[in-house]
Amino acid sequence: MFLARIDGTLVPAQKHGTLEGYRLLIGQRLEVSGDTSGDPIVVLDLIGARMGSTVIVSTDGDLARAALGNTTPVRMVVVGIVDSVHVPNSAEAGRQ
Repeated sequence: MFLARIDGTLVPAQKHGTLEGYRLLIGQRLEVSGDTSGDPIVVLDLIGARMGSTVIVSTDGDLARAALGNTTPVRMVVVGIVDSVHVPNSAEAGRQ
C-alpha cells in the first residue's frame, strides 16, 4: 500500500467487461515528505475519490479479483481517502 494524490480521470475508449461502472483515475505516488515520485499510475476507484484527494492505494490484485472477478486486469485499487497525515520529525520519532 502507498499514498497517492489523484490528478485526473482516465476515460478509455473501451474497457474490460469487469470494469464497467467503475472509474479509472490517474494518481501520483506520494513520499513521506509529500513530494511525488515515479510515473503517474492508473488506479481503480471503488469509493468515490475526487480530484486532488490523497488516497490509500492497495497493490494487492487479490482485492480487485475478489470485488470484480478472477479475470479483471486491475491490480491497484483505491481503498481509502485520507483526511490528514501526521509524520513526526526524526527527533520525535527517536523518543517514541
